[in-house]
Amino acid sequence: MERVYGSFDIIVIGGGHAGCEAALAAARLGMDTALITLSVENIAIMPCNPNIGGTSKGHLVRELDALGGEMGKNIDKTFIQSKMLNRSKGPAVHSLRAQADKAAYSNSMRRVLEAQDRLTLIQFEVTDLIIEEGRIRGVKVHGDGIFHAKAVIIATGTYLRARCVYGEVSVHSGPDSLPSADYLTEALRREGIAMQRYKTGTPARIDGRTVNYDVMIPQHGDERIVPFSFTNTPEAVAREQVDCYLTYTNERTHEIIMENIDRSPLYSGFIEGTGPRYCPSLEDKVVKFADKDRHQVFIEPEGMYTNEVYVAGMSTSLPYDVQVAMYRSVRGLENAQIVKNGYAIEYDCFEGKELLPTLALKKVENLYSAGQMNGSSGYEEAAAQGLMAGINAVRKLRGQEEIVLKRSDAYIGVLIDDLCTKESHEPYRMMTSRAEYRLLLRQDNADMRLTPIGHEIGLIDDERYAAFCEKMEAVKREELRLKNTPVGADKRTQAFLSAKGSTPLKTGSSLAELLKRPEMTYEMLGELDDERPDLPPAVCEQVAILIKYEGYINRQESAVARFKKLENKRLDPEMDYAEIGSLRIEAIQKLNEFKPVSIGQASRIAGVSPADISVLMVYLEKRRRSREKH
Repeated sequence: MERVYGSFDIIVIGGGHAGCEAALAAARLGMDTALITLSVENIAIMPCNPNIGGTSKGHLVRELDALGGEMGKNIDKTFIQSKMLNRSKGPAVHSLRAQADKAAYSNSMRRVLEAQDRLTLIQFEVTDLIIEEGRIRGVKVHGDGIFHAKAVIIATGTYLRARCVYGEVSVHSGPDSLPSADYLTEALRREGIAMQRYKTGTPARIDGRTVNYDVMIPQHGDERIVPFSFTNTPEAVAREQVDCYLTYTNERTHEIIMENIDRSPLYSGFIEGTGPRYCPSLEDKVVKFADKDRHQVFIEPEGMYTNEVYVAGMSTSLPYDVQVAMYRSVRGLENAQIVKNGYAIEYDCFEGKELLPTLALKKVENLYSAGQMNGSSGYEEAAAQGLMAGINAVRKLRGQEEIVLKRSDAYIGVLIDDLCTKESHEPYRMMTSRAEYRLLLRQDNADMRLTPIGHEIGLIDDERYAAFCEKMEAVKREELRLKNTPVGADKRTQAFLSAKGSTPLKTGSSLAELLKRPEMTYEMLGELDDERPDLPPAVCEQVAILIKYEGYINRQESAVARFKKLENKRLDPEMDYAEIGSLRIEAIQKLNEFKPVSIGQASRIAGVSPADISVLMVYLEKRRRSREKH
């Protein structure tokens, strides 16, 4: 007999990075929320790489923080090394990355969840969804128990019908030997929701005491640490850091792999799921890049109180004996002892066409999804989706307009739009190249772009918002001061420019114009700037970027204005495109399959051509005129 175990406004299924952000957002916005997870001891675990951030992923974490999420604050508390990547390149691709103490990260996030008002943690496996007349009403758990809810967010990660594979060994389990969730897939399919099978993988963990670090290249953290959270300062997060190490595979490593490639489940057909193109296994890299005689391998500590180290770059699902030989062929790993062998993991997830840009599922009212369940990969992508799903579930229940970030607003907008519109056949990974307006979507200005939205939503409190406004005023004042501070072609200025290898002035200029020179920095100009105020580093950085890249920024803002015109032309999600003459058959099929919400989104669907978009524009204009006449 079914028994009602409880009732909540919102239930979040899954305690990974997506589930944590979704549950915290919902509870902080005043909803009675339950997070139901397979294991409360494994909340926010890192089953793969022991780090947060990285190229483009660092952007996501800082955007999440600017909106009021938790990941940035949590990694600031628990990192063991921090580094800003791509410093030699322009600010658009600067990305923060931090090595985490995995156990500390998980424990810290659990404490945050347990301390959150209106949030309840429950350990159960959800086996079914309660759906009545197309609307979610709650969930069923093992033992025929029921939890009622007005909205449900699925954030099950890689656990649905999960199967871990290495060599000929197959174990039905989730990451880190946790149980798989074997029943929920059927509940979703029953509602006509299209599912697909994906694969990801992880390298072995080895005992750090068996590594010869002396023959490897040390990788140090930054001396001055940039925090992930805008609520922190470099001084507040400063601490002693640990080193990572770089080594390389070699010809012998590759020979071992090729001699045993027929034993790889990737090539024997034993694995059916599709893996990530941009994070392949080592055997994939050796086969597909046969011309390369070596690949980078990073040795990364998993925490301060464990000997385990992560062998980044050597993800594999080869048999155990082959893994031992393969790892020990690498310089510095000759005596490596494997603690946990590498494996591939298969799991079920949604097809992108099932999602609205709000991360609601199209076929069930008030049912949302976030994270790897949506076909993405990575902790950061998952957390960003979790935050947005939590926000939108709350707003839907309150009758408020849901929040959809545009591609011109945030990397989060790019991520979700890609998941909803692109026919991906592999786990989606965020990259800076996916963002058309990346000069505007820098990691340094995430607060400028998104903190006002976070405040409006209710996740940024008044005190933090006031501090943000004060920072913005300081940026504006300093930018204006530099533009209005004249610099003459006097001896002092010419000597300064000559010393910096810069062209002498022929006439008067301004500090701002000098700053625009490629060789000039804001710090250098201090030698000429007698009136410079004492400003926080974040303000100085922002001023320098806004002035130095002003022309490029203005051009991108013009492109964004054109882009928004298409985004603002809304489409009826119930429209039958077969009724529109002149559309090609493929376009009709794709548009009816994805049901885009705007002309802009329709233009990004594979199989919809610019000519089809023109036909749609003409159709909308005719319909508008017809309505005005009547």
